[in-house]
Amino acid sequence: MFEVDKASRALGINLREAGEGRAVATMTVTESMVNGHAIAHGGYVFLLADTAFACACNSHGPVTVASGAEISFVTAGRLGDHLVATAVERTRYGRNGIYDVTVHRETPEGPEVVAEFRGRSRVIEKSRENA
Repeated sequence: MFEVDKASRALGINLREAGEGRAVATMTVTESMVNGHAIAHGGYVFLLADTAFACACNSHGPVTVASGAEISFVTAGRLGDHLVATAVERTRYGRNGIYDVTVHRETPEGPEVVAEFRGRSRVIEKSRENA
């Protein structure tokens, strides 16, 4: 799925790892991602988290989409920050799932949380061949 995700790939998002119910995606904040306050536009941070969420919830096989999501910004991302989004499945029930994604920046002192994202998923097709 990520291989054909033109939106995420055009922004330089890389999929570091993906497995059963989890995924890690990375992105470096570029000049075109900085808003009028000289901080990373929240839409780009959301897109990174949403990409990790999409990879995690599609890891089980069926075609799965977001049925909703919310994000809490903890601190601002800055130009040049290397952001890492780690998505973890919390639960799946029927055709639904809940996933949490933490977005952090890597610093010499260690990870610093930038945002917390919660996504809700819905299976829409039993397999990719049916999509």
